[in-house]
Amino acid sequence: MDPVLQEIYKTVFSGAPYVLAAYIAILVGLFAYVTFMLLRVTKLEKQVDLLQSTIERRSAKS
Repeated sequence: MDPVLQEIYKTVFSGAPYVLAAYIAILVGLFAYVTFMLLRVTKLEKQVDLLQSTIERRSAKS
């Protein structure tokens, strides 16, 4: 192999673990964010259902 190419590959591949770690950190953060948002949406859906049932009960009493 050409010595110039060896030097280029050595330079590029020495930073590969940092790039991989950055991608992993971004994916973990994105997964955590999506999970957190899904939990919040589920909680809000429960609150909306409770509110709807309360409104229905109050309107039935009238």
